[in-house]
Amino acid sequence: MESSGARRRRRARPSRARPLLYTALAAVTVVGGTAAGTVYAGAQAHSGSGVVSSSASPSASGSATADGKESVATVAQPAVDHDALLSAAMKSVDAEDGARVSVAVLDLESGESARCGDGAFDTASIVKVDILATLLLQAQDAGRQLTAAERSYATAMIENSDNASASALWQAIGGADGLDAANERFGLTGTGGGGGALWGLTRTTAADQLTLLEQVFGDDSELGEASRAYLRGLMGQIAADQHWGVSAAADDGRWALKNGWLPRSTTGLWVVNSIGRVAVDGHGYLVAALSDGNSTKAKGISLVEAAARAAVSAFTDDDVPAVSASG
Repeated sequence: MESSGARRRRRARPSRARPLLYTALAAVTVVGGTAAGTVYAGAQAHSGSGVVSSSASPSASGSATADGKESVATVAQPAVDHDALLSAAMKSVDAEDGARVSVAVLDLESGESARCGDGAFDTASIVKVDILATLLLQAQDAGRQLTAAERSYATAMIENSDNASASALWQAIGGADGLDAANERFGLTGTGGGGGALWGLTRTTAADQLTLLEQVFGDDSELGEASRAYLRGLMGQIAADQHWGVSAAADDGRWALKNGWLPRSTTGLWVVNSIGRVAVDGHGYLVAALSDGNSTKAKGISLVEAAARAAVSAFTDDDVPAVSASG
């Protein structure tokens, strides 16, 4: 027979708890003055209707009770620290003195997003996606299809970045007024159309370009499925000499993009931008990388490519790889 002392020792044995399970549940928005500057972070989740605060989800942890039975308690799971991942990656992206870079990324599967770098940038030719999205929205409202001429202009404007075609469609949509009206419906809050015929001097932010990409590649859109598919198709057939930019972050050659580049006559410095969708391990990401103050087009390309790789790595890598811009 068991003694009373043995019973007391048996009851006094510590209970054993199963390990906690941690999962990635929230994106972190990172904002910095420069690519390698001070950053500020907040846990956020990005959706088509805006940015909303995220919260950790619970997990179960078991422990033994005095009678030997196991009880289950709910334990809050911590969010993945995308702040640390994105910050570490972007600190390895070297911008020239005086150059700026801003990047935003959205995980299409989870809806989580992150961005680094703030401020507005000239769009250069990435506004051509916005011009065509505006034309398609206006055509939808009028209950009509694009004309043969409009489709010809659209193909040349997106696939070859033809400026004359962009000017023709800029006039067709009503210039900045037409663009701004459509962007209000698309949810762009920091974008303003260029004055007069200067569509390339439209000002925008990386966050707004991510919102525009959601209108093209997402389901919750002002654009109908046919319009979205048409625009996506053109962005997937960019001319060979423009196969650069956010496509550098893709690992399987699957991407759709639009690039923009513009030497400013007042400074001689280059604006170089890239926006689009990339796939990594079969997983889709929307990426917008904007830059200005580059001494050459080549250096600007290297900068936005490095920023795009860094942005995607914040969602794909546990150990952020070294990413640098050179050229």
